[in-house]
Amino acid sequence: MVWDAYSARFFRRKDLRKSQVTIQGLGPGSSVASVFVSRWDAAVADKDIGALKNRLGIAIARRSYKACRALLTSPRWQRIYNAGGRPQRLLWASTGTKDPQASDILYIKALAAPVTVNTMPEATLTALADYDEPSEIMPLDGGDCEEVLAQFARLGIHIDALAAQLQEDGEKSFVNSWNELMAVITSKSSILWKKL
Repeated sequence: MVWDAYSARFFRRKDLRKSQVTIQGLGPGSSVASVFVSRWDAAVADKDIGALKNRLGIAIARRSYKACRALLTSPRWQRIYNAGGRPQRLLWASTGTKDPQASDILYIKALAAPVTVNTMPEATLTALADYDEPSEIMPLDGGDCEEVLAQFARLGIHIDALAAQLQEDGEKSFVNSWNELMAVITSKSSILWKKL
C-alpha cells in the first residue's frame, strides 16, 4: 500500500533479532497519495448500473479515506508523529464532474475531509464559489462505501480488476505526458542553443 511505503522511509531495522526499530530522517517533507475519483465513474459509465451512477468514485474515495484514517491513528504512526513526522495526505484528483447531468460539484461536496488535498479544476472551483450550502464532512468510517461497493460487485463490476486497469491506464497517460513535456523542452532548448 502507498502509505506503508511512505511510512517505511521513517524506519530502519536496527537489530533484526530483537526487531527493534528506530525512526530516522524525519524532515519537513510532505507527500500525497492520489485517488483519481471521476475516472472510476467514467470507467463504468457505459454499464447499466441504475441508481449507482456516479457513485463508484465516491465509494472508492471514502474507502480510501477510512483506510487512511485507520492507518494514521495506528501505533506506528503515533511513533512517527511523536518524532516529528508528517502524515501522507490523500489527494483527490480528477474531481471535475464528467457527467453533464450531474452536479458540477458532485465530488467536491462528497469528499470534504480533514487531512486531504483536492486538486479541483478551475471550472469546478468557480462552481463551488457559487454554492451557498456548506458541505458535510466525509464520515471517518467511510459511511456507506462498503455497501455501495458490494452493490457494484453484485452487478459484476470487479473493483480490483478495475483498479488495476485504471492504474495501468493512468501510468501510460503520465508517461505520455512526460514524454511530450521532454520533447517540448528538447525542442525549445535546441532553438535557444542555436541563438547563442
